[in-house]
Amino acid sequence: MNPKLWTAAWLLCSGWALAAEPPIGYVKTVKGQAFVASSSQRQAAVVGAPVFQGNRLITGPQGSLGVTFKDDTVMSFGPDTELVVDEYLYAPREGKLKLGTRLSKGTLNYVSGAIAKLKPEAVSVTTPTGTIGVRGTHFVVKVDAGPTAVAGR
Repeated sequence: MNPKLWTAAWLLCSGWALAAEPPIGYVKTVKGQAFVASSSQRQAAVVGAPVFQGNRLITGPQGSLGVTFKDDTVMSFGPDTELVVDEYLYAPREGKLKLGTRLSKGTLNYVSGAIAKLKPEAVSVTTPTGTIGVRGTHFVVKVDAGPTAVAGR
């Protein structure tokens, strides 16, 4: 099936077709249980599914999920992960750039897109124990019951 038709069908079935804002990204990879949730519903993640500001990206115990945002930021999630996209603004011609997320549990592999390259201070990942300010191009973070571990390049 044509990817555009499939995405339109998914939007209609998911109830997100009436969203006032355009998608900020799309699901690129899915393995095992993974979901894209809005405030009103939770849908199984499928390749090509749109991601909107405010969505929760969730993986199950054996799941993984990959999302590419409009600015080419790539986020990959390991098992038992939950991240909310709180803010996303990508209007580089107007100088409006922002990416704010909350990682409540699990693992995140982050690769910078245009927002972090043009305005690094506009990107943040908040965890239960602190906030990561993105100043590089790639990092990995794990949030569990213990302290938050961060590795970057």
